[in-house]
Amino acid sequence: MTCTLGDWLHERPFHLALSAGFFGFFSHAGLLAALEDAGLRPAGVTGASAGALSGGLWAAGLDADTLRDELASLRRAHFWDPGPGAGLLRGRLMRRKLESILPTARFDGTRVPFAASVFDLLSRSTRVVREGDLAAAICASSALPGLFQPVWIRGRPCIDGGVLDRPAHAGLPPSERALYHHLASHSPWRWYAPQVPPRPDTLAIVLRDLPRSGPFRLDVGMVALDQTRRRAKRLLDAPVPEGGDGVMMD
Repeated sequence: MTCTLGDWLHERPFHLALSAGFFGFFSHAGLLAALEDAGLRPAGVTGASAGALSGGLWAAGLDADTLRDELASLRRAHFWDPGPGAGLLRGRLMRRKLESILPTARFDGTRVPFAASVFDLLSRSTRVVREGDLAAAICASSALPGLFQPVWIRGRPCIDGGVLDRPAHAGLPPSERALYHHLASHSPWRWYAPQVPPRPDTLAIVLRDLPRSGPFRLDVGMVALDQTRRRAKRLLDAPVPEGGDGVMMD
């Protein structure tokens, strides 16, 4: 009997890892919607950068359709606050926006465990944030170098978690099965961008040629969200690779 991705996910609890990828939080929201449509709920969520934003909002209690509505209403004025510092944007507006829509302010109030990867500038290493202020952790994990200024977490300056942990695997519990949503890089200069990292008992989803959003192309993000939702549903009905780990592409 053929085992589909949906069957595999229904078999036992799984954790969800959402990768970094510029404004790819739209696509992550589409995947979360596809999982909800299929009655699938991760036992925990980890995210880096774009993955921390969508994953954190969902884990905090926003259902997929509400998350879609919030992203559809997103405007550049909600996060565009240039100011002096180590980055174009101060990040105050983004934090205020997150605080206004997060159903809970702290990690201990999320409906499933959530972990955000950040890059600690002092130690030059990845830190996994699992407690404290949710909005601060999401902002830190999403602080793309050059675009957003560093965010201080427990007295240490932190930036984009995708610097060293693009797949957001650092926060995954060891030996737990996982579904990984990998956002493929569109940028030709990112020749060094890592391929999908192998991990035992982990299935990765890669959707190729998604529309690329950005701060000046937010409308394109909604196209990517709805396209991801539709294509991820198709993958849920596709057979999984032999052995229960590997990459599923569409």
